[in-house]
Amino acid sequence: MEELQFTGNSLKGSRPILSFDAAFEKDPFLKVIRELFLHIFGVPQGARRSKPFVDHVLGFSVLDGKIWMRNYEIKEVEGEDTEMEETDGPSEKAPKGKGKDTGISLQEIGPRVVLTPIVIQEGSFGGPIIYENKEFVSPNQVRADLRRQKATKYNTRADQAVERAAKMKNLGLDQNVAERELDELDKRKLFA
Repeated sequence: MEELQFTGNSLKGSRPILSFDAAFEKDPFLKVIRELFLHIFGVPQGARRSKPFVDHVLGFSVLDGKIWMRNYEIKEVEGEDTEMEETDGPSEKAPKGKGKDTGISLQEIGPRVVLTPIVIQEGSFGGPIIYENKEFVSPNQVRADLRRQKATKYNTRADQAVERAAKMKNLGLDQNVAERELDELDKRKLFA
């Protein structure tokens, strides 16, 4: 984010142009999301506190199962001065004089938003499920899996330490345990 320089600015109260990717017309759940965005970001003409001009574009596109939202400012760039001349046609005559070519460009002004649709339900906070993203994995699930992996590493090391201590005890190499009983074939009994 530090390398991005959002230098543009849109005026407060101006209405945005909503631009949707063609993918919003293919899938039914994307049609629902498009309608939702139209109601959230679309400002009707003549609405209270809205200005009568448009100076920015909200672009919505779908990529990799995610919805990408970008905010652009509409910039008019004045080109070089050109002199208008007469045309070749007998009835077409352009007025002589100076005119300016203006070009329109878009400059990203932020913020950038990436949305991952998870579940769409018929009601506000409940009801039958219209759409469910089967590929979505919750970040909490990812963190829990990482904790489980770390726990299994620790558990295997602890089990290995217990097994090693048991082997050492059986061999009589454990220094913390009292002397084991001497059997008849022990070196200390045979060569005593």
